[in-house]
Amino acid sequence: MKLLIVEDDPAMQATLQRSLSRRGMEVDTCGDGRQALARWSTFLPDVVVLDVNLPGLDGLQVLQQARATGLATPVIILTARGTVGDRVAGLNFGADDYLAKPFDLDELEARIRALARRAAHREDSRTELPLSSLQVGDIRYEKHSGAIYHGNAVLELAPRELALLQALMVRPGHAVAKEKLFAQVFPGEDEVQYEAIEVVVYRLRKKLSATQVSLVTLRGLGYLLKAAS
Repeated sequence: MKLLIVEDDPAMQATLQRSLSRRGMEVDTCGDGRQALARWSTFLPDVVVLDVNLPGLDGLQVLQQARATGLATPVIILTARGTVGDRVAGLNFGADDYLAKPFDLDELEARIRALARRAAHREDSRTELPLSSLQVGDIRYEKHSGAIYHGNAVLELAPRELALLQALMVRPGHAVAKEKLFAQVFPGEDEVQYEAIEVVVYRLRKKLSATQVSLVTLRGLGYLLKAAS
């Protein structure tokens, strides 16, 4: 597994690189926010561990720019900020997980491996999809590639947003239970709070605001996609 650690504290950076390398990971490091994007796009890691407090650009700015340029690598935000508001901000910028300092190294490793497994599972699932497409309003799901288009442009989505929209696209106009969506968006992640699906729904709804498709909440039933009439 290839791991990129973006952390400006030299002692923390060295400790994480040494410890995780001993656990069988190929680890690259970076201590500057402006350099992180270039390192990310050239190293092509399986998972990124991203500190928030960085020189140049802070971690959330790095994450926002990475997602805007199509870098969909799973990201764990690593920071001393531990409030609910900070966690929601990280998730809204496209983070996949959030771990507050101080943390246990075993827990960090478990979270890294869980994200890598989920990403690999999603890629395997995409290769098994039949060669066909689904259309809802002005967005189109190309099942052979897993990509979703708005018109002729790929809709830029974080991995969890993409998984959620794919699950809804196969049943347009029909409610999909929150429990089923949670299982598809957070497969095998027992440590994730059930309410986390609401954060992903919120982010996806904002990205669909420029389309002719709306994400509707049906209280007690779940969520559905609805094309503008």
